[in-house]
Amino acid sequence: MNTRQLTELAQQLRVDSVRAAAAAGSGHPTSSMSAADLMAVLLAHHLRYDFERPAHLGNDRFILSKGHASPLLYAAYKAAGAINETELLTFRKLGSRLEGHPTPRRLPWVETATGSLGQGLPVGVGVALAEQRLDRTGYRVWVLCGDSELAEGSVWEAAEHAGFEHLDNLIAIVDVNRLGQRGPTRHGHDLDAYARRFKAFDWHTVEVDGHDVEAIDRAYAEAESTTGQPTVILARTLKGKGVAAVQDREGQHGKPLPDADEAIEELGGVRNLHVEVQPPPTARVLHAVQGGHLELPRYDIGDQVPTRDAYGQALAALGSARGDVVALDGEVGDSTRTEYFAKDHPERYFECYIAEQLMVAAAVGMATRGWVPYASSFAAFLTRAHDFVRMASISGSGINLVGSHAGCAIGEDGPSQMGLEDLAMFRAVYGSTVLYPCDANQTAKLVAGMAGREGIRYLRTTRGKTPVIYGPTEEFPIGGSKVLRASAEDRLTLVAAGVTLHEALKAADALAEHGIRVRVVDLYSVKPVDRATLREAAERTGCLLTVEDHREEGGLGDAVLDAFLDGRPVPRLVRLAVRTMPGSAAPAEQLHAAGIDAESIAAAARLLVEHAVVP
Repeated sequence: MNTRQLTELAQQLRVDSVRAAAAAGSGHPTSSMSAADLMAVLLAHHLRYDFERPAHLGNDRFILSKGHASPLLYAAYKAAGAINETELLTFRKLGSRLEGHPTPRRLPWVETATGSLGQGLPVGVGVALAEQRLDRTGYRVWVLCGDSELAEGSVWEAAEHAGFEHLDNLIAIVDVNRLGQRGPTRHGHDLDAYARRFKAFDWHTVEVDGHDVEAIDRAYAEAESTTGQPTVILARTLKGKGVAAVQDREGQHGKPLPDADEAIEELGGVRNLHVEVQPPPTARVLHAVQGGHLELPRYDIGDQVPTRDAYGQALAALGSARGDVVALDGEVGDSTRTEYFAKDHPERYFECYIAEQLMVAAAVGMATRGWVPYASSFAAFLTRAHDFVRMASISGSGINLVGSHAGCAIGEDGPSQMGLEDLAMFRAVYGSTVLYPCDANQTAKLVAGMAGREGIRYLRTTRGKTPVIYGPTEEFPIGGSKVLRASAEDRLTLVAAGVTLHEALKAADALAEHGIRVRVVDLYSVKPVDRATLREAAERTGCLLTVEDHREEGGLGDAVLDAFLDGRPVPRLVRLAVRTMPGSAAPAEQLHAAGIDAESIAAAARLLVEHAVVP
């Protein structure tokens, strides 16, 4: 397209953004209008993409980090022929694929869900890393950001990592339109302020008039030819560009234009230009998934093995059997034990340093390219990446997250290092799987089982050694449990997982010596939960006593209640959990102080039985 045609295409994108928002009665047309020239030039001259084959290995990847500007994205899809006029005007309506913020669950051309600002660039880093280290098909990663979201720390985690990794296949476009939701942004139109920050992280920077299509074209070409550095294009734009009533005016964010018909006329009217987007180059086969036999580590009953060790060893074994498995870590690989994978498969190991938001986002980016990521850190520190986990779920992303050093059982490090909220956090995520193994063989089997699941999968591991109680041939289906003590004389049921499972077994043995029989259930699958086993235990014993190295809210006890949410009678449920704020102490002292060790469990059970609270 020549300059005039590019300008006309940009006006069409503005008009269609206005029309879509007007039809919906809501949306963000002014945020779309500022970036229309940027999108027009990208679509017509630089993006290499086959809309009929969104899974094409050579397709460039485009991420709209400022997801609220979805009218612009959908207008671009219309110009490319991916959607038609009728569908464009279903924007934000019930049943429409064109949601207020785009998601890949609805549209095959969307890489990842956006709308929670500051996430597009970190995900883009993950996609770019996959291309640089794994795919090597030559695609570029384009990320369109808003200037407001550059206040998010996650953007700068991504910027530093991209510079460190020399991701010259990553191009960020910043729509510097000066206005946020409530008023001016921190730096307004000071492009140099943004340039200084990106340069500090070793980015190549280009400052441009974001409404000059020829200058934009040159900037994109410069970005494509830059080697050894990621490029950021800082484009000075005007929010609501082209319509005097809203252009560069405060108070117009997130609203349809006051008079859409008048605005469309001012923009030159409705157009129906069609863009022939450049096809991607022929790409080689992406990554061949090895079909080798999986040889998981095996541990003898009675061995003392930390489940974090079993996780690392099982992950390394899984990586040998499957060439699509990758591992990411937050600079604690010697603690999480992903170091075993790093040693055996260095080309598929990604050190993300202490940047948990970036780590989870990068895992999401790699998953979009067909890789199976396992991302690991301390359970406590994954909480700071919760919004990225939430958005990954909205994307329908399949990622595995592993939290080590969980619970007060870690001991002397104190409460800042104790994951005591992680089970609740991950149980609350839509479609998630939450697992908490108690021994090494169980851990190994669950690590392998996670790879075949959909959605967000979370595994909780333990720092200290625990005895191996299951043989290496035992199977642990996700959604199952194990009944380890049972008799016809059981007075109540102890439900535990991980560390507290061993305490529950010791308590059961001590109670048996006093003539009190109790059932013990190993609830290693916290979500989905084994409803059948829990219901049977409730029917036979009348009382469930849950024991968890976790806060009372949202953890194992609440998972047990899930078994009775279909109208069935809820049994008597008593919970032992960490209710105080721990300090520094030895692991055994921590468990006792929290009231979740064997002595405390036995005392609670005796109290229930001897006071006739249970049959």
